[in-house]
Amino acid sequence: MSPAPTKADGQVDWTMLLLGFAGMVIGQFMAILDIQIVAASLPQIQAGVGASADEISWVQTAYLIPEVVMIPLSGYLSRLWGTQKVFLVSCAGFLIMSVATGLSSSIDMMIVFRALQGFVGGAMIPTVFAVAFTAFPPEKRVTASVVMGLIVTLAPTVGPTLGGHLTEWLSWRWLFFINVVPGALVLFLVGRYAHFDKGDPSLAKGFDWWGLGLMAAFLMSLQFVLEEGAKNDWFADDQILLLGVVAAVTGPAFIWRSLTYRNPIVELRAFANRNFSVGVVMTFTVGAALFGGTFLLPLFLARVRDYSPAEVGTTMVVSGLAMFATGPFAGRLVRRLDPRVLMFVGFMMCAWGMWDAHALTAEWGFWEFAGVQAMRGVGVMLAMIASQQVTMSTLPPHMVKNASGLVNLSRNVGGAFGLAFLNTSLITGTAVHYGELTSRIDLTNGRMAELLAGMTERFSSSIDPQGAAMQALSGMLRRQATTLAFGDAFAILAVACAFAAFVTLLSRPVKVQSRAAPSEIH
Repeated sequence: MSPAPTKADGQVDWTMLLLGFAGMVIGQFMAILDIQIVAASLPQIQAGVGASADEISWVQTAYLIPEVVMIPLSGYLSRLWGTQKVFLVSCAGFLIMSVATGLSSSIDMMIVFRALQGFVGGAMIPTVFAVAFTAFPPEKRVTASVVMGLIVTLAPTVGPTLGGHLTEWLSWRWLFFINVVPGALVLFLVGRYAHFDKGDPSLAKGFDWWGLGLMAAFLMSLQFVLEEGAKNDWFADDQILLLGVVAAVTGPAFIWRSLTYRNPIVELRAFANRNFSVGVVMTFTVGAALFGGTFLLPLFLARVRDYSPAEVGTTMVVSGLAMFATGPFAGRLVRRLDPRVLMFVGFMMCAWGMWDAHALTAEWGFWEFAGVQAMRGVGVMLAMIASQQVTMSTLPPHMVKNASGLVNLSRNVGGAFGLAFLNTSLITGTAVHYGELTSRIDLTNGRMAELLAGMTERFSSSIDPQGAAMQALSGMLRRQATTLAFGDAFAILAVACAFAAFVTLLSRPVKVQSRAAPSEIH
C-alpha cells in the first residue's frame, strides 16, 4: 500500500501529499492530452515532414499502440521500483521524446519518436489512480477521483482545440515543445514531494519475460487492428488478418500465463471481484463514449460544415465546460448517493444526448450541438467518477496498483473499439444511404428535371455543363448520405450507453466513507 506522507507526529503531511499528487496529475494530463493534440493539425504536420496521406495517420497510431503496453506494465514497475521513480523516469523520457518529435525532419523519424513518447509516457496515466486510492485517506478519495475524472475527460476534449490554436499561432512543432515547461514542473514536484512508497526489489527475481512478450504482442496487435482496420477493409487486408490471428492466439496465452505464473506482469485475479469486473465494463463504455463523441463531432463539423480547426475547437468547448462544471457536484453526490445510481443516471444522460444527435442535419452548428454536448459532458463525468468508486473501493490495497493499470487500459481499449466501430459505421453507412438516395431519384420527374436544368445553366461556362450539374447533384447526395451516417453513429453510441446503464445494476452496493478511522490515516 502507498502510505500518505506523514509528519513526525504521525499526522498526514497534506502539503507533501497535495503537491506530489498535483505534480502527478499534471503529468497525467500531458500524457492523455498528447493523444488528441495532433488531431486538428495533421495537414500541417504532413506538409512539414513530407508525409503521404496514409503515413500521416501514424502520428496518432504510433503513440497509442506502445502506450497500451506500458499502462498495465506500470503497475508491476511501480511495485518494483516505487511510484516516484517510475513516474520520474516516465516523465523525463516523455519530455525527451516530445522535443525529439518536434525536431523531426521526416515522417519515419517522427513515428519512431512518437512511439517512444507513448511508451514511456504511458506510465504517468495509471500510477495517479493508484496513489489516489491508497495514499489519500478514505474521506478524501472522492475529491481525488473528481480531479482525475476532470483530467481524463478534459484532456482529450481540449486536445484538438489547443492543438489547432497552437498550430495557427506558432507552428505544429509547438504541439510537442509545449510539454517542456509543465514537464519540468512535474519533475520538480514529484521529485520533491511524491514520497508515497518504496519499491520491492525482490520482484525482479523471476521476472516474467514470456508474460511481457505475450502481453505486448496481444495488446499491440489488437490496437493496430482496431486503429487501422477500417481504413484497410478489415480482414480483407493480409496484414490486418495476420495481426488479428496474432491477437487471437496471444490473448488467451497471456491470460493463462498471468493466472498460472507465480510472479505475473499483470495480476488478473482482481477480476474475481464482482465490482471490479462490472467497473471495467463501465470504464470500457466510458472510453467509447468519451473518445467516440470527441471523434464524431469534429469529423462532422470538418466534413459536412467545412469548419476550420479553430471553429471546431470553439464548438467543442461546451463539452469541456460541462464536464468541468459537473466535477465538484459529482464529488458531493457520490458521497451522499449510491454510486450505482449515479452511474445509471450518468450513462442515461449520455445516451439521451447522443440520441438527440441522431436527428442531426447538415445545418447543425454550435447551438444545435450545445445541448448534445452538455448532456454528454455531464453524463460522462457522473458515470466516470461513480465508476471509479465502484471499481476500486472494494479491492484490497495490494491489488490497487495492478488494478489501476487494468482500469486505464480498459478505457483506452474501449476508446479504440469505439473509434473502430464508429469509423466502420460511417464508411458503410454513407455508402448504404448514398445508394438509397440515388435509387429514389427519377430523372423524368418534372421537379428533378427542372432542378437539373437550373444547375446545368449555372455551370454553362464549364466544358461539360450537364456533367458538372450531375457531379454537383452527386455531391449534394453524398453530403446528405454522410449526414445520415453520422446520425446512425450517434444512435449507436446512445444504445451502447443505455445498455451500460443497466449493466451498472449488476454491481454490489458501495459505501463511500465520509470519515476515516485513525488507523487508516496514520
